[in-house]
Order: sequence, then structure tokens, then C-alpha cells
Amino acid sequence: MAKVYVFLANGVEEIEALAVVDILRRGSLDVVTVSVTGKKEIQGSHGIAFSADALFDEDGFEDGDMVVLPGGGRGTNALMAHEGLRNLLMAYRDEEKYITAICAAPSVLGMNGLLKGRKATCYPGFEDKLLGAKVSTDPVVQDGNIITGKGMGVAIPFALKLLSAFSRRKPRRSEKRFSTLPD
Repeated sequence: MAKVYVFLANGVEEIEALAVVDILRRGSLDVVTVSVTGKKEIQGSHGIAFSADALFDEDGFEDGDMVVLPGGGRGTNALMAHEGLRNLLMAYRDEEKYITAICAAPSVLGMNGLLKGRKATCYPGFEDKLLGAKVSTDPVVQDGNIITGKGMGVAIPFALKLLSAFSRRKPRRSEKRFSTLPD
């Protein structure tokens, strides 16, 4: 089963985080929400409080197949400032694992050089932070292992695009649901 880590900070756009978690879990992916704040309790940008599954310092995330960065102005700034997360993004880039972000959060990818030569989208007004990207106005954009979304209005199409990234790949033998069927 594919493993997805969704990184959270106070000020996260709730729908961009929770719609993704909901849809990916409905799709039978192993989704873990991770707080970068040092506390599991997260306060969303609209005052909705919820709890992350894990703290950043509790895991190395090497077993993941995808990282998701939800937006929200304050939340995005906290993700941008987190050195451990930056290092993890570079490791996922080097291993060609999925790196995804929505709304303001694609700026984290752009400011860290992950979008050079790639097509990407973001919340209007953040385009200048997509350094080196071929900026698109499309709602959801996939360029190789990078998937970006424009904002909260496309949280569900964004989540469905993330889910589809796993439905197109051939499952590893251990992931097959019907092991009695021939290959």
C-alpha cells in the first residue's frame, strides 16, 4: 500500500489538508498527518482545531511514496521555515518520489528550487515564488512527480489527482489485493 505524509502547521487551510486526507484514505492509501509545530494539536486558518497523527521528529519518512503540503498563508510560512521538511523534500526529489502542494504551498517548492523547468500552478499572487517554473493557470497540474493545485476550490480535484497517481502505477507484489489471481 502506498504511504502518503501530509505536513501540517498552524494556519493551514483546513479543506486543503482534510479533503486530501479523506479522499486518499477512502482510496485505501496509508495517510499520516504530521505536525511540524512540535505539538499534535493544529489550529487551522479558520479556527478549526484538529490533531495530527504524528510529530515531525517522530519519523524519518523514508518509507513514504508522497508528501503533501497544504496551503494557508501562515501554515505555508511555517512549512517554508522548517529545515527538516526542506531536507525531506530534497530527498524525495532525489528519489523521484511524489512531491505535491496546493494553494500557497507550491511556493515552498519554488523557493527551494524544486520547480525549475516544471509546469506548476498556485494561488493567484504567489506566482513570483514559483522560481524557475512554467507557471500555469490550470486548476491542477502534474509534471512528472510534482503535482500542484491552485487553491481551496480545487481541493477535491487535487486530491483525486493524487489518488490517480497511484492507480496508474503497477502495484508491488505485496500490494496486490487478489494474490490468487494470475499476473
